[in-house]
Amino acid sequence: MSTTAAPHPMLAVAPEVREALEQGRPVVALESTIISHGMPYPANVAMAREVEQIVRDGGAVPATIAILDGRPTVGLSDEQLEMFGADQGIRKVSVRDIAHVVATGVHGATTVASTMRIAALAGIRVFVTGGLGGVHQGGHDTMDVSADLTELSRTEVAVISAGVKSILDIGRTLEVLETMEVPVVGYGTDEFPSFFSRSSGIPVPMRVDTPEEAAALIRAQFDLGLGSGISIANPVPAEDEMVREDIDAVIARALADSDRLGITGKDITPYLLGRLVELSDGRSLTTNLALVRNNARVGTAIAVAYTALG
Repeated sequence: MSTTAAPHPMLAVAPEVREALEQGRPVVALESTIISHGMPYPANVAMAREVEQIVRDGGAVPATIAILDGRPTVGLSDEQLEMFGADQGIRKVSVRDIAHVVATGVHGATTVASTMRIAALAGIRVFVTGGLGGVHQGGHDTMDVSADLTELSRTEVAVISAGVKSILDIGRTLEVLETMEVPVVGYGTDEFPSFFSRSSGIPVPMRVDTPEEAAALIRAQFDLGLGSGISIANPVPAEDEMVREDIDAVIARALADSDRLGITGKDITPYLLGRLVELSDGRSLTTNLALVRNNARVGTAIAVAYTALG
């Protein structure tokens, strides 16, 4: 049976989160890069507060993860959420950056990969985000591949997302996840979602349809000690999705702009997401907000069902 270890001593764990973990109540991890680098202010802060409330309404405790003054922190106050949304100088932190940010005592917003790692150190098994990173367009030449994939291969956390961000090479990303032996599961779908749209044209290798089925899969994966996380792909609600042809055209324009400006590395995803908002007259932001809310509802239900397994 799975056991929850005590949080790592180098973590600062909010009292509400620590109490829930000690009592075996459901906790849902949330990232902070989606606040500081994923959406414009003040929509980002409003989204963060709303998502935390969705988690609470669903019967779990939210644990937004970040690094504050060099201390990996699990569970942010309302004032800290505001700061991460408003301060444009917050550093984007993946796993490779954690030690440096800790050693230099600065603030850092955690990506999917670093949020997974810190969540695992805290004993949290379920993490809700918007979309996964992956293989970038042209990544077969540039080797620009998100550390999210590596982290999924080595850290036992279930990640609920709306799939891989549409700006990426979805097919190659799924090939990498297969090579890394990461279970990719469609939640109520046989087709892998593509973030802004419900479809990608690529089938998922496995499917679950209820929080209980997802929880049983998570329990089996972790109890067997198979060593990887799980990607649970939850499509954006049909009423909120963007038509694939429309968003593909906008993405093509944004990618061309990034190439012209020479934007690469960790700067490219925030640039592209911001450019998509401009080119789609705000529609991409509306869809982004809708899918994050939906992921929070589904992920919370999964966390509650997982905790109920004992």
